[in-house]
Amino acid sequence: MSAAATADRILRAARTLFERGGAQAVTMRRIGDAVGITPMAIYRHFRNREALLQRICDDSFEQIARHWSARSAGGDVIARLLATQRIYLDYALAHPHLFDHAFSMRRERARRFPEDFRARLSPTLNVVADLVAEAQRAGRLREGDAWDLAMTLWGHTHGLIALYRAGRFSYGEAEFRAFYDASLDRLLHGLLAG
Repeated sequence: MSAAATADRILRAARTLFERGGAQAVTMRRIGDAVGITPMAIYRHFRNREALLQRICDDSFEQIARHWSARSAGGDVIARLLATQRIYLDYALAHPHLFDHAFSMRRERARRFPEDFRARLSPTLNVVADLVAEAQRAGRLREGDAWDLAMTLWGHTHGLIALYRAGRFSYGEAEFRAFYDASLDRLLHGLLAG
């Protein structure tokens, strides 16, 4: 089996463990057992456990960015901007361990605002900032720094999801989604061009 194929099997096994039990479930021993190799053999493909977890996060960011990009072309720019935020909610609820690890825990290589984002190092926020800038050019959103507005939207979206994940809402999922949509509408209404 090629090195690339083995690395892919390791990554898939780690992702499965991650999805089931979070970052703490991802151990070299469990991955080795799932793939049928020794735990030490994993280090030929990934420098360490943290590098493997980082790869899972990076791949996930790329995946959601592809979903957002696919929904960000054509049609009303505000509807497309709302769609990105709804896709984020869908992804966060479908992949709660990834959401918690990627956004609720301190990580060494996590991107930092504003420098990393303005350098376009975030595949996800790039899509949102580009839509904000497009909406501004079309006169649909108020003037201002597109990155600041994109971060405002992300902070709102992330904050609500984090609160929901932490049990701070008594709503079931359907009620939370309705609240989320209404709250997002209220926020965007405040950002619309006068």
